[in-house]
Amino acid sequence: MEGTEVRKLAALEDRHWWYAERRSLLAAQVAALGTPGTALDVGAAGGGNTRVLRDAGWRALALEYGEEGAQVAHERGLPVVRGDATRLPVADGSIGLVVAFDVLEHIDDDDAVVAHVRRALRPGGTLLVAVPAGMRNWSAHDEAVGHVRRYEREQLRALLERGGLEVRELRSWNVLMAPLARWRRRSATGSDLDDVPAVVNAGARAVVALERVLPVGGLPGISLLATARRP
Repeated sequence: MEGTEVRKLAALEDRHWWYAERRSLLAAQVAALGTPGTALDVGAAGGGNTRVLRDAGWRALALEYGEEGAQVAHERGLPVVRGDATRLPVADGSIGLVVAFDVLEHIDDDDAVVAHVRRALRPGGTLLVAVPAGMRNWSAHDEAVGHVRRYEREQLRALLERGGLEVRELRSWNVLMAPLARWRRRSATGSDLDDVPAVVNAGARAVVALERVLPVGGLPGISLLATARRP
């Protein structure tokens, strides 16, 4: 992702409904894992998700390839290291939790990422993944933010299993807003990482928050969420 997009994301993510609700999902997933340990936020950008891990009691490290994203995370007081997701700069079996939210779709060799995540995880360690779903949702937004692909459900499962991980959960997210998102992106000419009016922001977050309790995870959405474990 370009530095300008990272700065834009960092400015938006504290208030924008999409990032706010995604942080809520991450917090719930992390809370269910039990006793905190060492966590690695791969492709952390400005560290929004790293802060969720830190606030949940994990020893969280932000890993960011780009100079601008690493600088933003540093400015936020987060421990950060610049590194490549296909060659994670951590010891074998040293990490209890890896978070890779909206990372894999930017990398040509996503198999290498999963292989290094497995190497870095301790036995029984967890990987939490979020990726954009479905090539039928491809738009100018994907090109603007540097996506290589969007994932089909079984494509993501096969990737994780091929890398030696056990998939514990795989579901769609941002299902209820998907028709609106597809309609909007059909006419988009660039990234839709834009600020929205407060009332629209609150309404969108309320709609997406319903997915915490509604059984819609098996339906097509804008994103896929996976939980996987190193045996």
